[in-house]
Amino acid sequence: MADFVKQRPGAPQGFFAAEAAGLAWLAAPRAVPVVEVLEEGADHLRLERLESVRPSPEDARAFGERLAHLHDAGAEGFGAAPSDTSWFGPLESPFELPTTAREDFATFWARDRLEPLARRAGPQLGADGSAAVDSAIEAIAGGAFDGVSGEGREDPSRVHGDLWSGNLMWTSSGGTLIDPSAHGGHRLEDLALLTMFGAPHLDAILAGYDAAHPMPTGWREDLPAHLFFALLAHVVLFGGSYGAESVRVAERITERARDLAG
Repeated sequence: MADFVKQRPGAPQGFFAAEAAGLAWLAAPRAVPVVEVLEEGADHLRLERLESVRPSPEDARAFGERLAHLHDAGAEGFGAAPSDTSWFGPLESPFELPTTAREDFATFWARDRLEPLARRAGPQLGADGSAAVDSAIEAIAGGAFDGVSGEGREDPSRVHGDLWSGNLMWTSSGGTLIDPSAHGGHRLEDLALLTMFGAPHLDAILAGYDAAHPMPTGWREDLPAHLFFALLAHVVLFGGSYGAESVRVAERITERARDLAG
């Protein structure tokens, strides 16, 4: 069976090296199946070819449990990446991300990830939309989402970083990770992205996760804050309806932060 070659002539320097390093880093704890890198080049990756299967609810629950174990493997800090560079976005137009390791989630998420995107998305959000987005970012910067449901403070988890359903392949080995933007992050980042476009048997995935790493009551109300980066990235990359959706999510984030503050 032929291997799968992911290729882009003129790719940004370090782009494929970052993906290869991210895949190796996610595979290291042996918690979740990860596509194997067979060869790395400046303009390509040669990967094992995966054969898709139809997942069952049992497969989904097992993946949720495995994902919890992957997150528990931890990371050096929030925003720390397994390579010198980090990227997010489609192969044709990725953008580079900082790899500074932060001690707290609030600084990493609000200052390193969200603020730069909010500036770039501003023309598509409009004045009122930008104001709503800025208010949500400040709520996050204040630490409202450093824990889960306002409880405690999360340690950095080992996250995939772009875990929408298209980057989760179902194979005979179970849910298998591809195309990461791997970094140290909040564990709700990956769970939020799974909800973005829907994943097969999502409720079973989340139930499996909860069984392996129990979640406090109301934790799903935190997810908009952890989906916010991906939404703003979609505004920058694709425009369209993502602007209005980002503003709606921003309003939910601000409201959730107020509720958590009591």
